[in-house]
Amino acid sequence: MSSTASASVVHLDSRRDDPAITSLRTTFARMHTASRAEPPPSIGERKARLDALEKVIRANQAAIAEACNADFGSRSRHETLMADLFPTLASLQHTRKHLSSWSKPRRVGVHWAFQPGTAKVVPQPLGVVGIIAPWNYPVQLALSPLVAALAAGNRAILKPSELTPRTSELLATLMTQAFDPTVVAVAQGGVEVAEAFSRLAFDHILFTGSTRVGAIVMKAAAEHLTPVTLELGGKSPAVVHDSFPLDLAAERIMSGKLLNAGQTCIAPDSVLVPKGKSEAFVDACKAQVAKTRPTLADNPDYTAIVNDRQYVRLQQWLDDARNKGAKVVEINPANEAFAADKHKLPPTLVLGATEDMILLQEEIFGPILPVLEHDGTDDAIAYINARPRPLALYYFDRDSARVQQVTQRTTSGGVTINDTILHIAQENLPFGGVGPAGMGAYHGQRGFDTFSHLKGVFHQSRLNGAFLMNPPYGARLEKLISILT
Repeated sequence: MSSTASASVVHLDSRRDDPAITSLRTTFARMHTASRAEPPPSIGERKARLDALEKVIRANQAAIAEACNADFGSRSRHETLMADLFPTLASLQHTRKHLSSWSKPRRVGVHWAFQPGTAKVVPQPLGVVGIIAPWNYPVQLALSPLVAALAAGNRAILKPSELTPRTSELLATLMTQAFDPTVVAVAQGGVEVAEAFSRLAFDHILFTGSTRVGAIVMKAAAEHLTPVTLELGGKSPAVVHDSFPLDLAAERIMSGKLLNAGQTCIAPDSVLVPKGKSEAFVDACKAQVAKTRPTLADNPDYTAIVNDRQYVRLQQWLDDARNKGAKVVEINPANEAFAADKHKLPPTLVLGATEDMILLQEEIFGPILPVLEHDGTDDAIAYINARPRPLALYYFDRDSARVQQVTQRTTSGGVTINDTILHIAQENLPFGGVGPAGMGAYHGQRGFDTFSHLKGVFHQSRLNGAFLMNPPYGARLEKLISILT
């Protein structure tokens, strides 16, 4: 993910009297004390907290959409409903339905030598969880992890991005309405607050953002040996086999690419089409955009780039590609003019991209798509495996043997076959990256387990004893071990 709640690191020694940091530390101390002093919340209490979260979200859907629109400069209410609110509400419903079963002790087998003793895994709350959320989906990526944290019985502090200040402020207001401040709180502020946040002795931190800042958060968390879940980003390629209809592939790839104007960590970041079909793919993409977004400049269903810095960055990366010989194709069905201060960037395809171009080196995080060519499945697999492991992989092919070959021979955070994005919407699938794309996962039961301590408990029977551990040892023990093993 190309941008985060914190963009750099500063030292706090000269800012210890910052009111926001002082408030953060005070809030954390109260939560920590309460988590140690009070018994873990019952399943009924956890469901009541999930109900409170759902209630405040549903009651404020319009306000959330307005805040997101204001932060982006232009963002469709429907896109916020679809990409921020729907996944959060779906996660709430799925979690509430399965919470009782997830929370039960899990009986496991016991070696015959220790029977009739019993063993079980008991999920326990970790305590106080820190959630650092990015700006691109400022509601979903703050509240979906919160759902998992609350379900597991934890307390949580959210640190939303300062780059979406209206949404962050609204989240703070809503969490105050829904929860006691020792259960859920929101820390607002910039880089200094984000760094102070990551240095607190949380029982777990979940960070969503860039690989670079993820490494900084992990280093800060290491001061207290705080475990981290890192949801990062990277280059997520789409591969189209020669047998798959090119028009359909273009439709589904552009659908995923243009959601939130490409400001999505799992957006297709490049596409590999069969050799000689780049121009045909470009034509199919043009037709798709003209069909779904015949105008762009004032179209509320086409999101703006979040701020001037991100907009300028994308323009500079396009200039870099042009200067190094790439063909840049802007898709502009109505031939509109785009005012730079509105931060609307038309869908743009880049042909002939080379490895020395920034577009092929960094996560794009915008509506720009390099179009590359492959010379068959083996060639595409080799291309993917020669690069850092992607957060998402998209493969378009109806031949099950080739699909299996691609999924087995490549490693990525997640995969969608014959479409894009949709694996993230499946609550029964874990969502997370691997390598530079992330560490750990959440969603569904995986999220519950991420924010739980899975404690092993062995219960000794009255009919057994620690006979293996009692001396004298010698030949008797050696014979017994040879029988047991």
